[in-house]
Amino acid sequence: MWRCLVSTRFTRQLMAFLRNEDGPTAVEYAVMLALIIVVCIAAISTLGSNANATFNEVASTVGS
Repeated sequence: MWRCLVSTRFTRQLMAFLRNEDGPTAVEYAVMLALIIVVCIAAISTLGSNANATFNEVASTVGS
């Protein structure tokens, strides 16, 4: 009984959210956030690789 009420309530809220005009705006913000995260991960990965190469070069120079 309780599960059915929760499911029905959730369904009603979901349908109200989908009918609301703020829904597409939220989706657009989510897509922009995902793109920003992807760009940040790519930048951090590239910078990390470059920093690693620089540290290895310095370590080999200091070590010799």
